[in-house]
This record gives sequence, C-alpha cells and structure tokens, in this order.
Amino acid sequence: MTGLAAFAAVAVAVTGKYPAGVIRWAAQDSDRTSTRKVTMPFAVIDGIKTNYELRGDGPPLLLLAPVGSNDSISRRWADRVWRGFRPLDALVPDFRVIVYDRRESGGSGGCIEPLTWANCARHAKGLLDHLGVNQAFLLGGCVGCSVALALAALCPERCRALLLHWPVGGFHWLNRGRANFDRHIAFAREHGLEGVVKLARRSSMFWSDPDAGPWSSILASDPAFAESFVRQDLDHYLHIVAQSRDSLFSDTLPSGATCEQLVAINVPAFIMPGNDALHTTSCAQVLRELMPQATLSSLKLSQQNATTIGQWVCESTGVHDAARPGIAA
Repeated sequence: MTGLAAFAAVAVAVTGKYPAGVIRWAAQDSDRTSTRKVTMPFAVIDGIKTNYELRGDGPPLLLLAPVGSNDSISRRWADRVWRGFRPLDALVPDFRVIVYDRRESGGSGGCIEPLTWANCARHAKGLLDHLGVNQAFLLGGCVGCSVALALAALCPERCRALLLHWPVGGFHWLNRGRANFDRHIAFAREHGLEGVVKLARRSSMFWSDPDAGPWSSILASDPAFAESFVRQDLDHYLHIVAQSRDSLFSDTLPSGATCEQLVAINVPAFIMPGNDALHTTSCAQVLRELMPQATLSSLKLSQQNATTIGQWVCESTGVHDAARPGIAA
C-alpha cells in the first residue's frame, strides 16, 4: 500500500471519511503499479470518495441515477424506468455527460450521518464544483429526480434545466421507503452491527435487501469503513437510521423538495410521468402544479421508448432539431 493510501485508510477508520484533498483512482487495489489498469476517476467531495465518469463533448449534463445499487455505472443506466432508453449511449454525441455514483451507492463512499435529500444535493454540487462546471442540465430518473429537485432548491443558478423522468412519490412510495428503514432497524437490533456487516458483504442494494441497511455497498467494499462501523454505539446508530427514514420519507409528496421549495424553483423543468405504484402520474402532476416553469410531457406510457425519450431530452434542452420518428398514437 502506498503512503497516500495508508494515510487515507487511517483517516477513514477514525472519521468515516477520506481526508480533504486526497484524490484516488479505481484499480484492482489501492497500490498503483505500472501493470494495473486505472479504470475510472474518484474525487473526494466533502470527505466522501466519489466515483464518476465524463463522456462526450457539449453542454454539461449531469445524470442522476435511479435507485442506487452495487452495479457498475454502465449497468445501472439500463434500469427499467428508462423504458429502453440508454442515456450513456444516446447523449454522448450532444452533451458532456457527467455520471456518478451517489453517496452511499455503487463505487462511492459515504458517512454515518442522517441521510437527507439536501445532503445528496450538496454531494452533486460538490462534484460540479470539482469539475469546474458552473451550470448543467440535470437529467434524473426515479430517485434521481429527487436529487435534481433538491439540487435545484439548494442552488437553482447551477441548473440550466431539469429533466425529470418518472419522479417518485405517493402513498406506496412513502410506505415502501419507511418499511425498508424499519426492517433494517429490526435486523440491527437483533443481530448487532457485526451482523449487519456480514449481511452487507453478501447482499445486494438496500432497496432490494433492506436488512443490510443504507450503507451496505460501502460495508461490502471498504474494510476500514466496516471496521469503524462496528465500533459505534448501536443505539446512536439506530437513531441516525430513524432520522434518515423520517427525512427521506416524510410525506406523500414528490421526494426531494418541500412544497415551499418547489414553488420557489424558477428553473425550466420538463417532466416525463411514470405510471406505477412508486412513480405515480399524480406525482408528476403535483410537480407541474407547483413549479413555476414546469412542462408535463404528453407522452403516454405506451409511447415511451428509447426513441421518444431521446427526442424529449433533445427538444427540452434545445441542443438540436429533434424531429425524429417514433411517437405512435
């Protein structure tokens, strides 16, 4: 292990975060040798290791992923909410695409603290700051819409426009989210923090296996983080989990911003409604009602496909004339 990697490992074990100013690159392990392939960049954003990629050339567009997972960035963007649309393939010719793993998901790190949409927004803003991007289009799918709304509430001047595909909200979304956190609390009480770590190392993402908790991806990939995790007080940790639940899932409105914040977001917003229990049409309609510059797509669910969603992105951003075939009645 290099001196820099050793320094970072000690800092993580003590604080749960990487020291400010440390930049790491993904490889087979933390040693850098001439035979190891450097695959993608990491930046440290507010002390959190952040996995990101840059692709293409054009106006900056920040991609905000659906529900976080442990898959690679490329696989994550094949999520079903995109209806066959693959942003990483479709957008690179027209945009400088910025794609990253949210904190507490994928290849990024995190911190044991109450999770909030505002924290996610500060993390995204920090990445834009790191890259020197003053303003970007925001394209979110599912939970990515919530981060986009939170970022627009935090710093609307950094948002050229919001493209919100299948935003989340409603009664079933609220109940599902709160139930996930409650399941983790019950599991941690019964099995302790060491039991949480053991489960996380053989588990999948929090949304599909809630027992492992919202920090499961980091516990599975970062031994120093896991060592620090098991040393904390269980009751204090469970209080943090409960705070996270109550902050992220507080009501049936669209997640990411309050009503007061939504009416103050004076940024162009283009909304593609979903039509299932978690991505309700009514959620998209609430956003249209409250946001001053919101436009609701007229595409029916049966009309949403790779071609029409790509056309919607291009028309909304105005990057070029997007008169493409593909919309069927």
